[in-house]
Amino acid sequence: MTINTVAILSPGDMGHAVGQRLREHELDVVTCLDGRSDRTRELASKAGIRDVPTMRELVEQSDLIMSMTVSAAVPGLCRQVADAISVTGADVLFAECNAIAPQLAEELEPVITGAGGRFVDVSIIGGPPRPGYSPHFYASGGNAAEFDRLNDYGLTVLKLDGPVGQASGIKMCYAAMTKGSWALYTELLMAAELMGLTEPLLAEFQSGQQAVLQRMERTIPTVPPRSRRWVSEMEEIRDTFAHLGMTPKLFEGVAEMYEFIGSTPLGEESPESRDRDRTFTETIRQLAQSLRPDIDGSDR
Repeated sequence: MTINTVAILSPGDMGHAVGQRLREHELDVVTCLDGRSDRTRELASKAGIRDVPTMRELVEQSDLIMSMTVSAAVPGLCRQVADAISVTGADVLFAECNAIAPQLAEELEPVITGAGGRFVDVSIIGGPPRPGYSPHFYASGGNAAEFDRLNDYGLTVLKLDGPVGQASGIKMCYAAMTKGSWALYTELLMAAELMGLTEPLLAEFQSGQQAVLQRMERTIPTVPPRSRRWVSEMEEIRDTFAHLGMTPKLFEGVAEMYEFIGSTPLGEESPESRDRDRTFTETIRQLAQSLRPDIDGSDR
């Protein structure tokens, strides 16, 4: 497969940065912004991603489609693309790059192949591309070697030898560790705040858990603007573990925690609009106030 044009669905935080990296390596990058937010439109414009009016035209023009959206939207978007492939007869590779359970990736493959397209299971571990850095794009399934060619265009692709579902599986395990931990940290710190124990708890962390404390300080202020879209990702991890015969309850709780954070005023912020001067302790205080307005934290 020769790659000349790549479609990004959709150009949000990750998608626009991936599109920009591919543009920097002289690929044509397109998207369909019909119904998308002003923020997404601005990100796409900033990255130099070309807008096409319909999904049908996007499919017709693309050699590779990279789906990068919230987990809850994945099945619907996949069927949209499949419908367009069916109508156009396009010879296109569809890369399912979202945080989904392996068994869902397996279910989606025949949706694309049944319409005449080709499917590759891809997961992304790490933040959006930036100068000198690319996240890891894991690829699995029979078409992984085709996707591997993006190594020539500024991305870091790691090909797994296993079938569709393997790339999604490694993402589920990794995100369980990272985003699961951030939810745990946030909840226990909120509990300390509500009990008036923030100061002695942080002193104890400083004494015996300095590395963990540093991760809290660095990460927790960035969580609220992203929490809403993480809810469905945590539900995918829940489904992954349940499918393997393990308890789904851990990540039911994590999903509920992110749902709560997203419902607070801090959850209204975007990554661009969040207050970058707000400390992690102030973030926790405001989250605790959303749960218990009578807690003002003024004496802590």
